[in-house]
Amino acid sequence: MTTQAMIETAIEPTKPKRVKGFPRYGDLVLRIIAGLVLLYLFLPIFVIVLFSFNAPKGKFNYTWQGFTLDNWADPFKYPALTDAMKLSLNIAAVSTAIAVVLGSLVAIALVRQRFRGDRAVDTFLILPLTAPEVVMGASLLVLFLDLGWATGYTTILIAHVAFEISFIAMTVRARVRGFDWTLEDASMDLGASPTRTFFKVTLPLIVPGIVAAAMLSFALSLDDFIITYFVSGSTVTYPLYVNAAVKAAVPPQINVLATAILVVSLILLAAGTLYRRKRIAV
Repeated sequence: MTTQAMIETAIEPTKPKRVKGFPRYGDLVLRIIAGLVLLYLFLPIFVIVLFSFNAPKGKFNYTWQGFTLDNWADPFKYPALTDAMKLSLNIAAVSTAIAVVLGSLVAIALVRQRFRGDRAVDTFLILPLTAPEVVMGASLLVLFLDLGWATGYTTILIAHVAFEISFIAMTVRARVRGFDWTLEDASMDLGASPTRTFFKVTLPLIVPGIVAAAMLSFALSLDDFIITYFVSGSTVTYPLYVNAAVKAAVPPQINVLATAILVVSLILLAAGTLYRRKRIAV
């Protein structure tokens, strides 16, 4: 065989071998199982959306009675429900803003710097993720009572920030791990100050991780019930209102507001995805 023939044989793409028999059916079974798992996960969401168009004849929106758009025509029919939703959104926004700053700084410090006690900090960050929410909620309640603080908006806010920092720090840390720190050195070699380097070089590159962490933190805060139940006092958030409504009355407006939040979240997610793809294409 000549040298030219050997080279052509080496660079010729090899055809993938088709595996016969069970693997083909195994792939089909795997797809079916994955589909069933996704159906199991999303079925409650479908029910929530569906029953936002229900016309219940009684106080409880549990059985399908008929299709109607009246619920969407007056989503704020119950002032107590509306106030609870506004309060939950307020707490989620404020706590996320605080936790994003603190958690992001912690993540950057843990990845960039090596200091005595960094392993202990890692352990303390993981504890809120692994500890049962009942234990955390009871512990925070005892802490606030020992300090003589009245439970309410402030204690809910502090409690949410306490567990959100861990989620944000771990999420941003995963993003920062792959960061090329020589870019900062190059920026400062060109005359930029450390502050300018952070805002012009470091921050823009880790923004996707921070945004993802903020969205996760906001959703966790809006959804939290157990910890909020311990430290809320007489303050009623949306999850607490829904829990109390189960015993008295479940209006379809609960489903309407939940569906509205879901739709807004999907729109923001789609917009972020399209923006990221547009930047990559450019």
